[in-house]
Amino acid sequence: MRAKDAVGRYGEQVAVTHLLEAGWEVLDRNWRGHCGELDVVALEGEELVVVEVKTRTGDRYGHPAEAVTAVKLARLRRLAGQWLHEHALHPTGVRIDVIAVRTSRRGAARVEHLRGVL
Repeated sequence: MRAKDAVGRYGEQVAVTHLLEAGWEVLDRNWRGHCGELDVVALEGEELVVVEVKTRTGDRYGHPAEAVTAVKLARLRRLAGQWLHEHALHPTGVRIDVIAVRTSRRGAARVEHLRGVL
């Protein structure tokens, strides 16, 4: 496994732990659709939330959420529709969140949850 992949997996686990501690129900992780992958699909109450997780080990490449472009958001929207089509779920709403994880050599990772980016 490449170091970048290990960092990404770690960040996704941190994000899932964050969501579970907030009382969310995680329905899917790393779900693959026709045009890509959804990191996390979860329910916050009756609302379906697609969560894109971005993890960085430093600030060299900017804030982790900056990597979520308009093109990426459009792809996530298509994938969310595909996920809903394939599952028997009728949420009250659907939204896309971004969780930015910054790792630290000492101490816990920093988690920033950006709600409703689309």
